[in-house]
Amino acid sequence: MRVFKKFSEGFETIMVTIRLARAGAKKRPFYHVVVADSRMSRDGRFIERLGFYNPIAADHEENMRINKVRVDYWISHGAKTSERVSKLLRQVQTQAA
Repeated sequence: MRVFKKFSEGFETIMVTIRLARAGAKKRPFYHVVVADSRMSRDGRFIERLGFYNPIAADHEENMRINKVRVDYWISHGAKTSERVSKLLRQVQTQAA
């Protein structure tokens, strides 16, 4: 996605990525699927939260939830997905089918 900000000398292009931001406690990882500027840190500022992924969920807990409509919107506007998010999206598609 290209977002243009006007500066005194011209415009700047921002690369947007869909990636995982770590949350949770030590030894208990929990990830948010976020849309963020590629220059921001892993757990830093983000534009929009699209869902979550819990790699160590118990049997009765939900493992993952991703808003596919918003993911498709951001991809159509030029956002790139990280490798892990691409794998998670494939899992969501196979579960839906």
